[in-house]
Amino acid sequence: MEPAAPSVDDARPSGALDRTFRISITLKGLDGVLEVIGGVALLFVAPATLRAWAQSLTAHELAGDPHDFIARHLLHSASQLSHGTTMFAAIYLLSHGIAKVVLVVALLRQQLWAYPWTIALLGVFVAYQVYRLSYRFTAGLTLLTLFDLFVMVLTWLEWRKRRAVHAAVAAQTAR
Repeated sequence: MEPAAPSVDDARPSGALDRTFRISITLKGLDGVLEVIGGVALLFVAPATLRAWAQSLTAHELAGDPHDFIARHLLHSASQLSHGTTMFAAIYLLSHGIAKVVLVVALLRQQLWAYPWTIALLGVFVAYQVYRLSYRFTAGLTLLTLFDLFVMVLTWLEWRKRRAVHAAVAAQTAR
């Protein structure tokens, strides 16, 4: 008996790997939306206002523990802000966020062109993150880098599957 030919139904998500892929890229999409929101906010909020917000957010914590690492780090970072640094951060966040959102929407629509572009974009992110980790290790950036690598592998596996199904459906339709 000849096995059934692949159909469009085979391209529909099923199984744990597909669910993991969809959840992972949805998280990337949410991250992209937050980056866009942050980028827009940085375009319209003055560095002095950001410093004031940082001071009011950390005042209570520093009153209880004047050596609180996170609060002191936040205040130090806010004190370094200038118009140039906030503009760079805004452009950085907007470009990353918009690219992620566009690619995630395309992936959720199973558009084949989006898979290699997503892998390439995440590859650039990973390369930059590894560069940053090479001179300053942080647990957060390490976890983000590992997650990006995980999403790259899932995207590659999903892309291989989608291409095979697409080719099989095209071959079946051509008959």
